[in-house]
Amino acid sequence: MLKRVFDVVVSVLIIMLTLPIWLTVSACIFLGDRGPVFYRQQRVGLGGRLFGIYKFRTMVPDADKIGGYSTAYGDPRITRVGAFLRRYSLDELPQLLNVVIGDMSLVGPRPDVPMQRSLYTDEEYAKRISVRPGITGLAQATARSRATPEERKRLDLEYVDKSGFLFDLRVILMTVRQVVAVGGN
Repeated sequence: MLKRVFDVVVSVLIIMLTLPIWLTVSACIFLGDRGPVFYRQQRVGLGGRLFGIYKFRTMVPDADKIGGYSTAYGDPRITRVGAFLRRYSLDELPQLLNVVIGDMSLVGPRPDVPMQRSLYTDEEYAKRISVRPGITGLAQATARSRATPEERKRLDLEYVDKSGFLFDLRVILMTVRQVVAVGGN
């Protein structure tokens, strides 16, 4: 219960404090190619329930139709504005709405796309979906986007074992350090 209250209060505060950033980012994305500002993708949440994750669009319109579910360094589908947003994780801001709605938490394993189910054994997957997915998690706080799929899976499952309010606070601080110190890379 404490985690949920913390998630909602902090998310609403961050949304209010970053509203000028939301407006600036929205204008930059729209003016960049006149495409939609937001991107919504189906992800797997708590208990395996599907939900639509919100992000600022960082790729060309319909990028999911011209490539896979993950991106690699130098992916040509990423726009110039999108590269900047990704570097500083600004594309993730709209996920605060997912937290307020209850689809996500501030901290937890990043929500997978349904196709990623095949990466897990039945036991691992049951463990993975036993917690609410997060905007950031242990994998993002320690390895950021440099983690291999195997490392990310191991760290996500490790998070489930260690999850708790104080551990979440630690992961948040580690994430801030990653974004600030490494410039998001």
